[in-house]
Amino acid sequence: MIYASDFRKGVTFDINGEPHIILDFQHVKPGKGAAFVRTKYKNILTGATREEAFNPNDKFPKAHIETKVMQYLYNDGELYYFMDQETFDQVPLMEDQVEEAMKFLRENDMATIKFYKGSAFLVEAPNFVNLKVIETEPGVKGDTATNVTKAATVETGAVIQVPIFIEEGEVIQIDTRTGEYLSRAK
Repeated sequence: MIYASDFRKGVTFDINGEPHIILDFQHVKPGKGAAFVRTKYKNILTGATREEAFNPNDKFPKAHIETKVMQYLYNDGELYYFMDQETFDQVPLMEDQVEEAMKFLRENDMATIKFYKGSAFLVEAPNFVNLKVIETEPGVKGDTATNVTKAATVETGAVIQVPIFIEEGEVIQIDTRTGEYLSRAK
């Protein structure tokens, strides 16, 4: 069992026999009245999202989620194929299941895939990835204002904001949770 007061981003729980994952939460302690937990959560099976406030003492059964690290193999136009490194089984997934992670995954990269009762429902790229910049505007010499950024397209097709000194061909480190530039890759 999990209490609503223990809700954190990514925590899974059951409501009415269906698994849900916390997308966002906020513990609220108003000046008057009881504290509550404002929660935005998503149904793992249907993809429907909902916002609701819970009493911190509300209890829910924990949804049992299996997590596997799998290798991204290829995309055949419709499906994205991932391979289990232990059994060599291939799992085909639809675009809507992988679209966020695919911004940062290249062929043969490893990804974390979450399963509920044998069905994959979420693909996560590693927290930090190194990707090559394939297209960006040239930096303007002498523009030294702090925090000036420009758009850059990396080899996976994702467009992120980078400092003006980053040029085409450089490999940069990206935080996949926020989609932000961290540094030049070492």
